[in-house]
Amino acid sequence: METSLNEQLKNTLLRALHAGADQLKKYFDGTFEIQSKDTLNNLVTEVDKKSETAIIEVIRDEYPNDFILSEEVGELSTDSNVKWIIDPIDGTVNFANGIPICCVSIGVEKDGKLLMGAVFNPFMNELFFAEKGKGAFLNNKPLKVSENKNVNAACLVTGFPYRWVEVAKDPIAVFERFIRMGLPVRRLGSAAIDLCWVAAGRFDGFWEYNLNPWDIAAGYLIIEEAGGTVTNFKGEPYSVYDKETLATNGKIHEEMLHVINE
Repeated sequence: METSLNEQLKNTLLRALHAGADQLKKYFDGTFEIQSKDTLNNLVTEVDKKSETAIIEVIRDEYPNDFILSEEVGELSTDSNVKWIIDPIDGTVNFANGIPICCVSIGVEKDGKLLMGAVFNPFMNELFFAEKGKGAFLNNKPLKVSENKNVNAACLVTGFPYRWVEVAKDPIAVFERFIRMGLPVRRLGSAAIDLCWVAAGRFDGFWEYNLNPWDIAAGYLIIEEAGGTVTNFKGEPYSVYDKETLATNGKIHEEMLHVINE
């Protein structure tokens, strides 16, 4: 019975994911309204809102009473033990500038723990999916993190907050320590894609400050199910509501924690 319920949940998740992605494809490279949120370059477009509306309509059709946490509308709170955590466009700045490194990201949390996650970049036709205890997949092929055990040979990815907050570990100082080690460090502009690409073994590690649950929820589960490790910067068990994220193949995790905390 539980399996059939999870299959129904998965089907709804994937339909919602595609409904959002259809909006991205429809308006990409077109004309649409762009606004700033709390800072000049923290953007929201009308397509974010159209994607979000399409996603929520699919979910509400099947699960009208579920809790929804989404980037633009915030919390649509209910007493349900199931929560949908939605980023209608992760990588909005990329999308607004015609850069096809952006995606729809949806995580499903049940009884406070992530049960499923899916991330879809329709421009690269890459759909990442994970279910707790059942592995992670890219276009239905199993995912596995990289085997690299040496941080000095790592390929890393990171991002920076638009609102510069006072934090104990200055993001630029940490970034500088990694690049002074001679490491390639990329910034793609989409945390969800960053996480998925760690899960796929393209990157060995990712770190970032001040992310939100909708940026992380799906990608976090995808990395864990691909055999990786996700913690905060103290190395403690991770929550998608944390503000410090370190995600690695697990083999260079302690070394990255050491560099971050120097």
